[in-house]
Amino acid sequence: MISSFFNWWVIVITLVNIFACYWLIKWTMKSRPNESAAGESTGHKWDGLEELNNPLPKWWLWLFYFTIIFSLVYLVIYPGLGNFKGTSGWSSHGQYDAEVADSNAKYGPIFAKFAATPIAELAKDPKAIKAGERLFSNYCSQCHGSDAKGTTGYPNLSDNDWLYGGEPDKIKQSILMGRNGVMPAMGPALGKQGVEDVAAYVQSLSGRKVDSVSAEAGKAKFQVLCIACHQADAKGSYLFGAPNLTDTIWLHGSSAASIKKTISEGRMSKMPAHNEFLGEDKAHLLAGYIYSLSN
Repeated sequence: MISSFFNWWVIVITLVNIFACYWLIKWTMKSRPNESAAGESTGHKWDGLEELNNPLPKWWLWLFYFTIIFSLVYLVIYPGLGNFKGTSGWSSHGQYDAEVADSNAKYGPIFAKFAATPIAELAKDPKAIKAGERLFSNYCSQCHGSDAKGTTGYPNLSDNDWLYGGEPDKIKQSILMGRNGVMPAMGPALGKQGVEDVAAYVQSLSGRKVDSVSAEAGKAKFQVLCIACHQADAKGSYLFGAPNLTDTIWLHGSSAASIKKTISEGRMSKMPAHNEFLGEDKAHLLAGYIYSLSN
């Protein structure tokens, strides 16, 4: 809890609600003036049916009492009353850690055995591929797709086009440490016409038909503002994660509008680091599976 106030706020609200349930049951059971006796008609009739003043069955009533007693016992044993941790000492973090420890003891030796094998060799091992595929489904398919072919903004991992390098150690590094891709917004530096010209030049690099005069003007601007990351030949750089602009593979869309948007407004891409919850051995196995997709 952030403060003792909220600690007591939770305790009071919880207990008041529980005892309010008990009070409500007792209140509804009280007889009232002018109320018909038990078993007699209440005077309410509809569709030929007559309502009788019958009390709840005892078993039903005790079921309500049991739920109240159960809730109080539960709150003594388990956390639920503000900062009170319960007499059992149970916590979701503790249970998670215990399950992880149990899982590591059971499966750790298997992953360790795979980790002792070079990634390139794992890519040829059917058992390693099957295990790596399951890891991929759990941790990677949400962004890259179950077939690893990606989508707009998420790279295709089944081809030979790599932003940070497709060597086994580079793939493993991407998994463990994550990546942060930044394409700065060039609109302020280029201006509207400059964006048009550079977009025309970039499209021409992959063989698309564009206005030659605009593309030539864009080439001059590209050589000044873009080669630091994309290199003079526009084939990109693994060091910066700058994509190759001379092929037909586009991470954020290949339409003229998408390219202009990328140049003008920039792009931010983040591959989260998986080291903390995957660990070295599982990342090694996962790298073997991903490496197999394009090799």
